[in-house]
Amino acid sequence: MTGTGPHGDPAEDPAGPDDTAAETDGPAEPTEPVDASEPEMTDTTETTAQTTGATAEADAPEEFEGPRRRARRERAERRAARDRAMAIEQARREAKRRAVAGALDPTKSVPRNTIRGLKVLMWSALVSVLAVALGLLLYFTPIMSARNVEVSGLAEIPQEEVLTAAAVAPGTPLLQVDTDAVAERVATIRRVATARVQREYPSTLKISIVERVPVVVKDYPDGPHLFDRDGVDFATGPAPLALPYLDADNPGPNDPATRAALDVMMALPPDVAAQVGRIAAPSVASITLTLIDGRVVVWGTDDRTQEKALKLAALLTQPGTTYDVSSPDLPTVK
Repeated sequence: MTGTGPHGDPAEDPAGPDDTAAETDGPAEPTEPVDASEPEMTDTTETTAQTTGATAEADAPEEFEGPRRRARRERAERRAARDRAMAIEQARREAKRRAVAGALDPTKSVPRNTIRGLKVLMWSALVSVLAVALGLLLYFTPIMSARNVEVSGLAEIPQEEVLTAAAVAPGTPLLQVDTDAVAERVATIRRVATARVQREYPSTLKISIVERVPVVVKDYPDGPHLFDRDGVDFATGPAPLALPYLDADNPGPNDPATRAALDVMMALPPDVAAQVGRIAAPSVASITLTLIDGRVVVWGTDDRTQEKALKLAALLTQPGTTYDVSSPDLPTVK
């Protein structure tokens, strides 16, 4: 490049003619572009290159991906894959821990009520087994055997007769004694009204007897027969004193006339019943009482028995030979 000197002369360029020639003679040699990714660049140059590269990448189409961007994307993908693998492993460990904890802790897998029910069932089964074992021991061994047989309620029946009818072998285990069967055997005795058999541990069998009480007596060819309040002929022998005689065609528990006469005797007050010497019952509708002193009581039917008994007790205080209470509303004395 030329210029004008202080005196108007052209001045030489300080760069010299060679430099000028170089600029004018030909194009300058192209300068090699600087790659922002080269490692030899300085920090300042690298920062500028990154900024320039980021701007260029932002301005570039989406399908273009530089090496650094690809590296960052790959690192992000690796981190995401690693995080996912760690999350899956953690979830697997947690599931395994819960499964093991559930297997080791029965209270979480089995409800508490179920456990309580199982315990109750176990204890019930144990108690049942012990009870059965104890029962078998007492049933088949003489630990609790019938060493004593007690009989109560006897008045006219000999005790030996009751023991013979009971037929309980000494030393028999109490659990092997059939109390109902023993009571039935004892009840076959004619004078026995009821019989009750009880076990009294450890070694006693108790037999309670209720004897039949005679209410009337009837003469038969083989001797007097005693009848209780139910009309049962339970004994043959001498009649007790002051026991009235029964006049009936077919005396027995199933004879209506006999049952009506016995109902009358049971309804009378004790002081009046003691005065009766004979009661005639040819039928239910014609019952007659004959007192010991010969007076006669016309009873009639067996209805309103209690009322008639009260009226008779009042009538007997009046003199007479015949007392009619067949109509309790109009009793008469003759």
